[in-house]
Amino acid sequence: MSKPRPGDVVVITGASSGIGRATALAAAPEGVHLVLAARGVGSLDLVAAECDDAGAASTMVVPTDVGDDRAVEALVDAVLARHGRIDVFVSAAGVVAYGRTEEVPQEVFDGVLRTNLLGNANVARHVVPVLRGQDSGTLTIVGSVIGHIAVPGMTAYAVSKWGVRSLARQLKLENADKKGVTISYVAPGGVDTPIYQQAANYDGFEGRPPPPTASPERVAEQVLSRIGREGARPQLLLTNEVIRFGFSALPFVYDAIIGPFFRHGAIDRLRPVEPHPGNVLAPKQSGNKLHGDQGNAVIGIARNVLTHLRG
Repeated sequence: MSKPRPGDVVVITGASSGIGRATALAAAPEGVHLVLAARGVGSLDLVAAECDDAGAASTMVVPTDVGDDRAVEALVDAVLARHGRIDVFVSAAGVVAYGRTEEVPQEVFDGVLRTNLLGNANVARHVVPVLRGQDSGTLTIVGSVIGHIAVPGMTAYAVSKWGVRSLARQLKLENADKKGVTISYVAPGGVDTPIYQQAANYDGFEGRPPPPTASPERVAEQVLSRIGREGARPQLLLTNEVIRFGFSALPFVYDAIIGPFFRHGAIDRLRPVEPHPGNVLAPKQSGNKLHGDQGNAVIGIARNVLTHLRG
């Protein structure tokens, strides 16, 4: 199976915005039963209506904070009470914080780990037993290329995504005895979503996706195409592999390049911001959208360089 089949039960966390939202909209035309989870019910209701219009067999909204183990347990119980099974679970919920390690407040730093890493552990704790009991189904965990490298000013996010990659690998080993159960891990690069504006920020300038930037629709199609496929390449962009190679094989070159590249390619120096916790500690539903508004990456880099040269 490489895509959801008509009638499949597909559960998606982080479904109110960005990659999660795009994945729900991409799965809906297949005629699946969608269960949409995120912290804010208002945004989820909007996505559910979009999915109904796109052809979903049914939609179900379950407001869920994945960092809360009991909330994840209640989500799984609600899915089983209505549908009796889970065929595909896409764990796409995630938050970001910008800033040096010592500048990010403790509660925000911990909040990133709570959602990204512990949230995926909570999902695994309650979803994997269901899949094993069925001897079928896929758990797809959405990581990041930053889970394979290091970048300045995003320590909480990087640590969480390195942990997510490790978690996915552990789950794959632990469930190798169940041939019908697939643990899938995918690592996008820069994606045009609102997560950069929604992020906690103690850096002074708004973040932006580094080039090359993929659309959330493209990432969603890649996520769905890997359902049930053992051994599928986790990196969703070829450039991810180049970056990983540089980080591992040429660390002295990587370390010399990544600082200037990050400051010009992953930060918008024309958008200064005051320190704020973003959506890490609480949802900001007004910012939940399919796409971000960062504009053309090349133009953004050129503006950053000009701003730097002008002092």
